[in-house]
Amino acid sequence: MGTYTSLVSVRERDVNNVQELATLWGEIHTEIEDFDAELKDTYAVLGDYDFIVIFDAAGRDEAFKVALAMERHGLDMQTMEVVPTDDFAELVTDM
Repeated sequence: MGTYTSLVSVRERDVNNVQELATLWGEIHTEIEDFDAELKDTYAVLGDYDFIVIFDAAGRDEAFKVALAMERHGLDMQTMEVVPTDDFAELVTDM
């Protein structure tokens, strides 16, 4: 299982109130479980993006499905695979 993070902007979504935006994460959490993925954390952020979403997915195809599902909710996303720094350190010590 891989870990992915998405930088999320809600600029394209028509949000009527803050509570509507908060309930969105419950809907997404339920939906992505159908794609062999698990929502790990969501954070509201200040800056160029509105949220950071961290999720685990069985593979790249499942991560694409999660990203597409979130985009259907009107969220503009940039999704990347992430690797723990300890795992990265092991990779570079072999070089």
